[in-house]
Amino acid sequence: METSTLPLELIRYPIGRYKTPPLYSSSSVKQALAALEALPGQLRAAVASLSNEQLDTPYRPGGWTLRQVTHHLADSHINSYTRFRLALTEDRPVIKPYEESSWAYLHDARWADPALSLQLLESLHHRLVMLLRSLCLEEWHRSFHHPQSGEIYLFQAAGMYAWHGAHHIGHIVSLKERMGW
Repeated sequence: METSTLPLELIRYPIGRYKTPPLYSSSSVKQALAALEALPGQLRAAVASLSNEQLDTPYRPGGWTLRQVTHHLADSHINSYTRFRLALTEDRPVIKPYEESSWAYLHDARWADPALSLQLLESLHHRLVMLLRSLCLEEWHRSFHHPQSGEIYLFQAAGMYAWHGAHHIGHIVSLKERMGW
């Protein structure tokens, strides 16, 4: 199916927008942990057969290329790992946002082999999931303060980053389907 026939909202949010849960749920946390654990393998499978030309194709008009999306996931999840650790070792730390769009246009994000970010995500998610599986109920209710989004509890952040990975894999898979790759 061509991009022009799909609503822009579906192209931008192929799995829908994230809905922040207001309350802790052990089943939601377990689902998030399973998704975070599976993300590196799913991303590797999504980009495995793509040529450089395909990797350098934007997932939507004016959007990032599939290469940039792959590197963005590593960049974003490095930041998330740091945010989890800060929230577990400090009292409601104020985290520093970053200009993700600017990061996506740095040289390495535009030209590096996606294998670098895939390798990074595999190690990072192994550590992240190991850390998150060790949390008790009280620790899931620790939080950090995002200057633009407000207070975010760790159970909410786990769900958000699980959604984030699936969201960007959705961009890759959706483009592959539309292009017949």
